[in-house]
Amino acid sequence: MEHNIAVGLDIGTTKIVAMIGRKNDYGKLEILGIGKSKSLGVHRGVVNNITQTIQSIQQAVQEAEVAADMKIEGVTVGIAGQHIRSLQHSDYITRPNSEHVIDDDDIDRLINQVHKLVMLPGEEIIHVLPQEYKVDGQAEIKEPIGMYGGRLEANFHVVVGQVSSIRNIGRCVQSAGLNLEGITLEPLASANAVLSQEEKEAGVALIDIGGGTTDLAIFRDGIIRHTAVIPFGGNVITEDIKEGCSIIEKQAELLKIKFGSAWPGENKDNEIVSIPGLRGREPKEITLKNLSRIIHARVVEIIEQVYVEIKNYGHEEQKKKLIAGIVLTGGGAQLKHLKQLVEYITGMDTRIGYPNEHLAGDSDADITSPLYATAVGLVLDGLKRQERKRVEAESEKAKAHETEVPEEETIEKPVKERRSFLDKLTERVKDFLDNAE
Repeated sequence: MEHNIAVGLDIGTTKIVAMIGRKNDYGKLEILGIGKSKSLGVHRGVVNNITQTIQSIQQAVQEAEVAADMKIEGVTVGIAGQHIRSLQHSDYITRPNSEHVIDDDDIDRLINQVHKLVMLPGEEIIHVLPQEYKVDGQAEIKEPIGMYGGRLEANFHVVVGQVSSIRNIGRCVQSAGLNLEGITLEPLASANAVLSQEEKEAGVALIDIGGGTTDLAIFRDGIIRHTAVIPFGGNVITEDIKEGCSIIEKQAELLKIKFGSAWPGENKDNEIVSIPGLRGREPKEITLKNLSRIIHARVVEIIEQVYVEIKNYGHEEQKKKLIAGIVLTGGGAQLKHLKQLVEYITGMDTRIGYPNEHLAGDSDADITSPLYATAVGLVLDGLKRQERKRVEAESEKAKAHETEVPEEETIEKPVKERRSFLDKLTERVKDFLDNAE
């Protein structure tokens, strides 16, 4: 596979998407191929049937390969699911020598310390995101590198998930004949695809409504501040319609997509849809008003839960206010009048997020659907990871080269980016899978 091409694999509850993309000359993302299959072995974001999930992954990957006319080897996968939780934690280190300035190693030491936090059995830390630092008690430092100080402390946003669930995803990817190149938290991937830098600075809550889960990511001052996964999504709405109208799932899903609305006041009493009965039975008549009532009740419940999380983050404090409001994405964001309902419940400005922030201008309209936000974000993440590997390889080369160069010629060293925990987690999952066979 070429260097500057990456593949995102979004293993969702309703669908699995494989997306192949590359950066064009303008630094924008060009989608080369996309494959989609019905996800059969996933429940609420967690794999519960390995065999079925492997088949669905292979189907999506094959479709993407045909569309792009290339072979897929490695993929970047997203993790979400109801087992993800997050917590705030602060920690500090005392530096042995305060005469030296703070460097990457100090920060790594501090972050590694957070890793020793004791978790519930079976849980593992997925992400450790520094919020702000304090050096010798001086607060609100965004970047401590290069400063003097004896005590370095930081507040961290720690994201925790179940080891077994993450390993199962790794297993499915490997058994489908693919390399696991990276693991990313899905709310972060979606955020990369649909949010602008200005929104992340001003303060914004991204709500990604998927089939099985609703993911939340909150940014403020350009830093992720809070993440949560709520174990409800579009599927429970379909389930409610199925129960409430006594129809089969396929019909309920179609009704929701074609006629559904989150705002019951929209429909007149006499708007009726007729649904063919099962084999020789009478057709059923369903009023759109009732349909909207069913949808409305469930959507309100989902949004209220998300709003509780937004309040937990502290949106009501002046300093933590989310000025850019809410961005809705994911397949569930396509529900009619959802934006109005969210604004009504939360009192926050709301827009629908399309993943066109980084896409090339001539992209297909289909790809810019909120449905594909996570997949686009995963491709972006894969490209970023490759870029980082390239930079690291170059700096290694520069180091090797440096030893031979006389002193007066100094080489510009490429900036080495700190490896994220997800890279380390990916390696751990890979090692585990290699040794487990």
